[in-house]
Amino acid sequence: MKVLLSIKPEYANKILSGEKKFEFRKVSFTNTDVKTVVIYATKPVGKVVGEFEILKIYSDSPSKIWERTKNSAGIDKKYFDRYYEGKDLAIAIAVGAVHQYESPKNLSDVGVGISPPQSFCYIKPNEREQQRELELG
Repeated sequence: MKVLLSIKPEYANKILSGEKKFEFRKVSFTNTDVKTVVIYATKPVGKVVGEFEILKIYSDSPSKIWERTKNSAGIDKKYFDRYYEGKDLAIAIAVGAVHQYESPKNLSDVGVGISPPQSFCYIKPNEREQQRELELG
């Protein structure tokens, strides 16, 4: 199972380059079968730029998540604190193998009727098959 995540271009690039080893979220996926994140770089890019394997998903207090991830967070503590301000729970998705697409794709190439998710959306199996054809073709 794959999930499409909206990620700011700056952070999408850091994930693709290997500099950012964790993607932070306020909410985790309810579907535990998710193994791959498809990266949608938000505007001004507005394209699907690659994907990464999920090594593990950590869920804990923001302070404990920061201690675990700070050396490979790809963001500074000030940004992290602002993002989780007033929250008791932080989610950190550990980034595994990364695959950058040769050329960025339109959302319509990922699946019919997919629009930029506010946070994330699941990619249905038939949409995943479409995506595989794009990668191979």
